Amino acid sequence: MATHSFSKFDTELESLRSRVLEMGGIVEEQIVNSVQALKDADAKLANKVIQADNQVNELEKLIDEECLLVLVKRTPVASDLRFVSMVQKTITDLERVGDESTKIARAALRIYEDDKMSKPSLGEIKSMSKLVASMLHEALDAFARLDTEISLDVIKTDESVDETYQACMRHQLTFMLEDPRKISSAMEVIYIAKALERIGDHARNITEYVVYTVKGTDIRHTAVKDIKKELNN
Repeated sequence: MATHSFSKFDTELESLRSRVLEMGGIVEEQIVNSVQALKDADAKLANKVIQADNQVNELEKLIDEECLLVLVKRTPVASDLRFVSMVQKTITDLERVGDESTKIARAALRIYEDDKMSKPSLGEIKSMSKLVASMLHEALDAFARLDTEISLDVIKTDESVDETYQACMRHQLTFMLEDPRKISSAMEVIYIAKALERIGDHARNITEYVVYTVKGTDIRHTAVKDIKKELNN
């Protein structure tokens, strides 16, 4: 972000940054709480995640409106324009992370409703949840600092998330084949794993926006080794 003589403009851009980080904090809590609700069969916590989604949605609308006001009033150029664009894209990804966390919370409620289903195996889910929670936290840190090095770490971690997701799929399919009574719970675990995998994708997206804002380079659909070269240029 460029330094301006217009202190009011600087304040507006800083306000956008703060709003995004506020939204990100709520979404981070949603991820942690949704998986905790799943592990503890905690319906109250699951419902807390679901209710928080309204707050996330409202923040997305508020920040988007503020971005439009900045664009209309200030007509930013170069790095400032990229920054506002980054904010708009980031809040879309954060809203979708909130949606995925809500899906996990709803799945937790279904799994334990009236104890109808066998208790699921959550080994990979726990591993994935730690990875994606860390990814989102680092992505928000990269956003706050405009730090491309953090972005690279997040992108690398996304590969581990994808590998764990594939392992989860294989294990749950094995459970279903070995014991038909586990089909319902295994299908829910696969659904949850997919939600976590998508959260990882959204965290990666945020870091890619950071790189574009700082470097002016679009690294989407680029291999990690090539991204590393690009960042070192």
